[in-house]
Amino acid sequence: MSFLKTWRFRIDLWLAARSLPWRVAGKSFEEILALASPEGRVDYAGLPAAYVSRRVRKSVRHPWLMRDRRCLREGLLGFEFLRRSGYSPELHFAVDPDSVSKERIAAHCWVCLDGKPVVGDRQGN
Repeated sequence: MSFLKTWRFRIDLWLAARSLPWRVAGKSFEEILALASPEGRVDYAGLPAAYVSRRVRKSVRHPWLMRDRRCLREGLLGFEFLRRSGYSPELHFAVDPDSVSKERIAAHCWVCLDGKPVVGDRQGN
């Protein structure tokens, strides 16, 4: 890992984490997913997935906004930055069926690589 690449990555991630609440405000679910799927961008190839995952978790540790949607923030950022690091992550969502009829749906979001959770898994956080 080059020093310059890791610092550029960390600054880019920090800015993305802070601006995410405004980038997703008023957008549909499809539009939000499109934000996390940068086509053809591999800015951080060579960064280890474990490093990317750890930095994503740290970036959302103390949210000012979207406090009640931490896993969504972590999942979207993890998915985006793992893709931008050259990986093929999978973004997963689970909805509590008992909450579907309620005013607010209870759900969880996490990211997997090769079938293993790497960001947003409750056991690993």
